Amino acid sequence: MSAPQPHLRKAARDKAKGSEKRSVPASLSRNAPLVPVDSAGGQALAAVIAILAFLAALCAGGAELVAASSAQWRSEIAREVTIQIRPNPQRAIDNDVARAVALARQTQGVEQAQAFTKEESERLLEPWLGSGLDFKDLPVPRLIVIKLKEDARPDFGPLRQSLQKEVPGATLDDHALWVSRLSTMANTIIGIGIFLVALVLVAVGLAVVFATRGAMAGNKEVVEVLHFVGANDDFIAKEFQRRFFKLGLRGSAVGAGAALALTVALGLITRSWRASPAGDQIEALFGAFSISWTGYVVVILIALLVALVTGIVSRLTVRRFLNGNG
Repeated sequence: MSAPQPHLRKAARDKAKGSEKRSVPASLSRNAPLVPVDSAGGQALAAVIAILAFLAALCAGGAELVAASSAQWRSEIAREVTIQIRPNPQRAIDNDVARAVALARQTQGVEQAQAFTKEESERLLEPWLGSGLDFKDLPVPRLIVIKLKEDARPDFGPLRQSLQKEVPGATLDDHALWVSRLSTMANTIIGIGIFLVALVLVAVGLAVVFATRGAMAGNKEVVEVLHFVGANDDFIAKEFQRRFFKLGLRGSAVGAGAALALTVALGLITRSWRASPAGDQIEALFGAFSISWTGYVVVILIALLVALVTGIVSRLTVRRFLNGNG
């Protein structure tokens, strides 16, 4: 009987080695971490975290942008007061306008009082009534714009009383209603932004819970071996926390960076449109469409918060799973 061929002996040895390898858990047969983050599941979770961090950063940046624009609007509106004088057939409106301007300039805290001419007052109505209209038969009111000194808070009570006595038909508007509405709008948008960021953090936590439970189920044999050699639950939980924190930090950094890059790109685009009517309207609403350093700090903090939530939720999920409550 002839001896086995060399290639047959090699195949038998390879088969024996393969059977030995199968008797050892796959996760322990190589030098790999307990929680691999470069697997398909880890990359998918990092992508989900990046998308959620991107949305959270956009919400925070948008809220900060609206808050800054609202503060600018309120500052500009609070520094202006208007007096409206309705025409009276029994009185000379030019004299009433001159008297109202004199009374306004005598008020403490007033920096400048400027009266609009009849033509300028009529042009203010063109956006609503159109151009080319004959305003001769229309009782177009005259306006006086009063600019206040910076940080001045004058008392307009005496001015209102003087206008009622000496300039019948004159009304003073300190824009307090507009300032209140702008403040309410800004606070509402900021509250919505905070609520959306909280929802994003909840979504991140839920995604990490399911990912951690899947990782624990996939590494069940490894966890049993670690318990056998003396590793306690705290060691295993810390290992999961460390790995998931790195994964969350990577995903949140990508998402927050994309949000900041989008904000910078929009700022450059709006600056290139500044000379156009659309650009002027956008700048009137959002300013230069750029967030301040406070906005950048908030976005960075949100990215770190997402990573912290990822690590902490992973650790709590592992402890609950190991205690038999998972």
